[in-house]
Amino acid sequence: MRAIGKSRLGSRGRPEQSRAAILHAAVREFAHEGIAGARTDAIARAARVNKALLYYYFKDKEALYGAVLDHVFGGLIACVDEVLSRDLPPRDKILAYAGAHFDYVANHPLYPRIVQAEMTRAGRGSVNHLGPIVRKYFHPLFSRVAGILKAGQAAGEFRAVDPLQFVPSMIAVIVFYFTSAPAMRVMTGKDPMTSERVAKRRAAVLDFISAALFEGSSIKQRGARR
Repeated sequence: MRAIGKSRLGSRGRPEQSRAAILHAAVREFAHEGIAGARTDAIARAARVNKALLYYYFKDKEALYGAVLDHVFGGLIACVDEVLSRDLPPRDKILAYAGAHFDYVANHPLYPRIVQAEMTRAGRGSVNHLGPIVRKYFHPLFSRVAGILKAGQAAGEFRAVDPLQFVPSMIAVIVFYFTSAPAMRVMTGKDPMTSERVAKRRAAVLDFISAALFEGSSIKQRGARR
């Protein structure tokens, strides 16, 4: 008799591993093919499970896509929550948040493609998950970051900015490098995703945010005065 705990991946005896493998494979499939072009049989093959098991965990492709979006945004919130909970001055906290957000995307470069595709899908009026995503993830995160901006303004550390304008601009600066990486590779003939170039981009992003937000200084200027 086979020992307990030795059931093969893809069996109902290992639900966490099987579900994680399916989600991992689905991220790649949805990122490359979009929800319309994605195929559940390809996801099942990549996850090394059969389609019956995939549908055991996710009733259909739409449900699996929704689970992928939860996985993407839930991971981001978990990543930045620790930073946003720290007892830091507004300047340090906003840069710590931006750095954590950047690092999350850098470690999961396929995620922006999925987010961008969902935004496009919602814009066409298709059945989408944007409403629940906004309520569960976007709005709470925006509120916390907006609170940091207001605290920094009250302390005289930040310029007067409208959070409704500044927060999307800041996120765009963080994310756009990764969504535009294929074009940048063609334009420059170099790989923008090497660790060295990603590190340079991270430093540039934080300097850009500080120059746009901090009263009278950027990161480099602050360092020069120390």
